[in-house]
Amino acid sequence: MSVYHSGIGMTSQRTRIRMIERLREQGIIDEFVLNAMNIVPRHLFVEAALASRAYEDVSLPINFGQTISSPWTVARMTALLREKAKHPLEKVLEIGTGCGYQTAILSRIAREVYSIERIGPLLTRTRIRLLKMGVRNVFLRHADGMLGLPEAGPYNGIILTAFIREIPEALLGQLSIGGRVVFPRGDRKQHLCLIEHTTEGFVESVLDEVMFVPMLPGTVNR
Repeated sequence: MSVYHSGIGMTSQRTRIRMIERLREQGIIDEFVLNAMNIVPRHLFVEAALASRAYEDVSLPINFGQTISSPWTVARMTALLREKAKHPLEKVLEIGTGCGYQTAILSRIAREVYSIERIGPLLTRTRIRLLKMGVRNVFLRHADGMLGLPEAGPYNGIILTAFIREIPEALLGQLSIGGRVVFPRGDRKQHLCLIEHTTEGFVESVLDEVMFVPMLPGTVNR
């Protein structure tokens, strides 16, 4: 790990290890995911004033009215996406790049990650951050996440980092057979949901209660 990734005090490797131990206690057992969470330094994805809270199990603001999800939420969604997979996923689509933390975690469990963000200035910051961290298998796009990215599909996994009432058909059409969509569904009350694309169609499971910002159409340039 480079010096750029290291931290001190509440951002140290020791603090990150305590986060991993807590995730295990919370039921995250996928060592592939836990290893990714241990490698990627969450404190580099939040404002400096909040860095001391980076490894707490809380979501934090990242400007533009957006948040970085809690470590448990990121780990849970990532584990669901690759559940039953014995090897890294080939291709994953993320809707809602945000600060890039979930993106960076995905880059450790998939060979290619395509990530869409509707807020232009936020995406610019994230692009610079990921380049500085040496993440090279992520392809970022400023676009409307409701439409997905059909030209790069189909995908083994699709993950949404904002809540929605119904998954757009355009996204389901970009999921390969055997692939999974992990997303928060609802409004004021939200639940993490999993859709699996089987040979007989789509099968949905409703899981944990969560809290996310809403998924919105269109793009924002400033």
